[in-house]
Amino acid sequence: MLYKVCKYIVLFAAVAACLPLSGCVESESSGSLSGQTRPAYCLTIEELATRLGLSVGPSGSPYYELTNAYNTVKLFMYDGGRVYVNGTAVGTVGPVQKVGGKTYVPELLVPKIRGALLTQAPPKTWTPAPETPTRIGSGIVVIDPGHGGYQPGTTSVLGAEEKDVNLKIAHKVVANLRQAGVTVKMTRQSDKFVALEDRAALANRVGADLFVSIHCDWIGDSTHKGFTVYVARSASWGSKKAARAIERRLSDASIPSKGMRKEDFRVLVNTKGPAVLVECGYMSNYDEAALLVSPWYQNKLAKNIADAILDYL
Repeated sequence: MLYKVCKYIVLFAAVAACLPLSGCVESESSGSLSGQTRPAYCLTIEELATRLGLSVGPSGSPYYELTNAYNTVKLFMYDGGRVYVNGTAVGTVGPVQKVGGKTYVPELLVPKIRGALLTQAPPKTWTPAPETPTRIGSGIVVIDPGHGGYQPGTTSVLGAEEKDVNLKIAHKVVANLRQAGVTVKMTRQSDKFVALEDRAALANRVGADLFVSIHCDWIGDSTHKGFTVYVARSASWGSKKAARAIERRLSDASIPSKGMRKEDFRVLVNTKGPAVLVECGYMSNYDEAALLVSPWYQNKLAKNIADAILDYL
């Protein structure tokens, strides 16, 4: 009798040792997908979204976005890729498998994400009433794609040059504004060098209602992410109003914010009218570097910056 008990204990331990502790494993009983086996303990992106009450939004290698009225979940689908819920990291995606043309992620993501989801919209923060405006009234906006030509700016951890990203976002901002009927001028329309003083001089020459300089950021700590809006230390009411509008629009679009800051950049100090500088994200952050070269994310940034400019105007 003792021998039989020991035999079953050994057999049970051997079977248990073969079972997975986490991640995706292949199941022999779950059916075939295009001649391959569906991983057990895993969900497709669509199934994950359904479990969480979310919809699958923009997607593409290596990124997926799941949303509802109050939440935005971002999944970065590469080794060590992280999961963000409303701009806050909640862990890594874990093992990812592609079977039968579908992408599978661990089922364990469901409770991990669900615990961070909002069930209602966060309260709005109170903003004091603005000062009396002083407007130029030219009807012209100047968009300044930072750097260019032999001055590339920073280089992302994925190899993209800032000058190229700046230019693509700026062109999209201009397209949105022109579609809305705004007269727009650009300090550069192609990959060429333009001196900082000449950028501000253009805005001054046309009496621009607003000057917006488009950039991307870099810092030694790769965990930093999010956009920042800058005004000069002695910024006018108009500059502050425009900066607040951009910060509000991008934040409402679930893009992480570093807030509004003051810095005496030459293009801001030398521009006579309202002027702001937008750092669209950190090229030193792997996740954000991947987003900044993505056309749909550039469209998202550009539309919200353009909408903020329209709010200001």
